[in-house]
Amino acid sequence: MDLLKNAKEFLKRSMSNMSTSDRVSASREAKTLVLNINEVYKENKDPKLMDVMKLITQKKRKIDKRLRGLSTL
Repeated sequence: MDLLKNAKEFLKRSMSNMSTSDRVSASREAKTLVLNINEVYKENKDPKLMDVMKLITQKKRKIDKRLRGLSTL
């Protein structure tokens, strides 16, 4: 699956020293990955896909928290 390959590459990327525009693009990429994996998950109910979606969502939340800043925690 090409989606899983893209997801693994996304999860391996380092989040340190990212600019704001890099964070925004990473957040958008995470959203599209989760939505695309979810479409496949609806068809075959593979638990591995759910685990990957959870990991991507965790990383996306960290990125989004950093984008919003400390004032809106």
